[in-house]
Amino acid sequence: MSVTIKIHKDSKLTKSTVLSTLDNFEHHGELIGTGYRNVIKILDIEGERYNIKGFKVPNLVNKIVYRFFRKSKAERSFLYAERLLKSRILTPKPEAYIEYKSLFFFGKSYYISKQLEYDFTIRKLIDEPECDDYDNILRQFTQFTFKLHEKGIHFLDHSPGNTLIKKTDSGYDFYLVDLNRMNFKTLTYDERLANFARLSPKDYMLDIISDEYAKLINKPHEEVKERMYFFSNKFSSGFKKKEAFKKKYYFWRKKKN
Repeated sequence: MSVTIKIHKDSKLTKSTVLSTLDNFEHHGELIGTGYRNVIKILDIEGERYNIKGFKVPNLVNKIVYRFFRKSKAERSFLYAERLLKSRILTPKPEAYIEYKSLFFFGKSYYISKQLEYDFTIRKLIDEPECDDYDNILRQFTQFTFKLHEKGIHFLDHSPGNTLIKKTDSGYDFYLVDLNRMNFKTLTYDERLANFARLSPKDYMLDIISDEYAKLINKPHEEVKERMYFFSNKFSSGFKKKEAFKKKYYFWRKKKN
């Protein structure tokens, strides 16, 4: 099994420290989330805090696809982070990506970024609709998403946990994470509005988001709101059907604690 290590030119990491860290990855570090699919941990390396995402080993077909035909999730995360920063879109600083490959198959891969200390995510607005500065945070987030769209960035995993938010003296800074699914192109009107569908089925959130986005694109609020509701309901319906299917046909699968 060969290993490919790509370290960012501005990173303090070395190949030896990366390999040493990954050798102990399973038993060290602070686990973020359940680790059921991908494993995300915070680790200290020579006095610095890093976020390391270990991607699940792909299925047999994708072992071949990622070996020969497509960039891995780890490499895409690294490259997309660089591209975002060049476009002045915030994301935790990319440090390195690592891939393990055999002659014919792709194995494990890792993406390392600098650990970002943030205040909350958009999920806070779902869980705490009475939180301070709710309307302003949501409108600034909508402005941030509009900025993505104007720059031709289609973030396909635009969901509640994938935007980290830091409070600043002048407002809020928004950082994108979980970067491996993106397109870079001119977005259509419907693609722009559908990009909010994963965020929340809560009407009161969509009312604010649609109001702010309508102002930004100079469209009637009712028109924008109607389309956002449509895409949100469509996503929610599809998600529920998918979960019901999994529950019925994959009941034998057990999640890790």
